[in-house]
Amino acid sequence: MKKNWKVMVLSIFALVLSNSVFAQTTKYKTMIQMNAYSGKEAYVVISLINPKGQYEQTLGVLGTDNEWYNTLKEWDKFQKVKKQKLNGITGASIAGGARATRLIEFDTAKLDKGYKLRFESAVETQKYYAKDAEVALSSAVLDNKAGVKGDGYIKAIRFLKVQ
Repeated sequence: MKKNWKVMVLSIFALVLSNSVFAQTTKYKTMIQMNAYSGKEAYVVISLINPKGQYEQTLGVLGTDNEWYNTLKEWDKFQKVKKQKLNGITGASIAGGARATRLIEFDTAKLDKGYKLRFESAVETQKYYAKDAEVALSSAVLDNKAGVKGDGYIKAIRFLKVQ
């Protein structure tokens, strides 16, 4: 019985190791161009949304002061439950008319499988946009040089695949 137990533990370890070794990620440089608006700098969060429309992962945050994360209301609900560590995916908030870039990374297996990228934005004492932009996580959309338009503070988003 002891020998079977050791074999089972080693098999599980090998399976976990092989899954982590073979998991591939895809990286895109994401350029966000803001509309010219007056007021404070915007906080923007980039989230991976699963095919059921639920938050799955935070891919990027523009805004480093967690005191203001609650202004990104829908994402904040997810973050309070998930408690994802944001180290390495946060950066400065972004002013009206300015541009910012973020490097986003996601599991390649999720590409062209019904997932979406959601860009949520908020500006202190101004309107909040739960879906300033939402785009299909698909090669056709991400590789389109024209990019996508936002509905709130975001004017346009362009993606560049990183090799």
